[in-house]
Amino acid sequence: MSILSSLLAHNKQFVEERQYEEYLTDKFPDKKVVVLTCMDTRLVELLPKALGFKNGDAKFIKNAGGILTQPFGSAMRSILVAVYKLGAREVLVVGHHGCGMTNLDARGIVDKFAEHGINPLAVEVLENAGIRMEKFLRGFGSEQEGVMHSVRMIRRHPLFPPAIPVHGLIIDPETGALDVIAEDFREE
Repeated sequence: MSILSSLLAHNKQFVEERQYEEYLTDKFPDKKVVVLTCMDTRLVELLPKALGFKNGDAKFIKNAGGILTQPFGSAMRSILVAVYKLGAREVLVVGHHGCGMTNLDARGIVDKFAEHGINPLAVEVLENAGIRMEKFLRGFGSEQEGVMHSVRMIRRHPLFPPAIPVHGLIIDPETGALDVIAEDFREE
């Protein structure tokens, strides 16, 4: 059974009662920051609160592990748009302790494809076309490694402005405590 009907019922009431008014803002981040982070459910409200952000303060880009997998993918494109079009002047890459992408078992995920009705031939065709599942579904060895991978990819990107600081942090998903692992990272 889909959750959609209950979500739409809530939305109707939300709009009718004008509950949206407390969230009104514009598309430009007030604190001029873009945050690349993990999609972990524990961070949805905790991370903005731990950073002192309210609605409209920052652009958030979320994906599995908060990791950039390719320099010309959608997450990097979003960072560039946030900087060049929406006025972001700093980038935060925020990983978290206990991330599910740490030591991710790509083969285990591939095995689950068939359990969910994906024809194994689809994986074979993709692999023959050069899409390696171990690379496509890769995680990282540690949270620090994942954060620094993304920080370096942003910093090294040929279209990323050198004057924009790129920081790497790790958050405790229980307490919200932040550890800085790279402040305004620069290659040595």
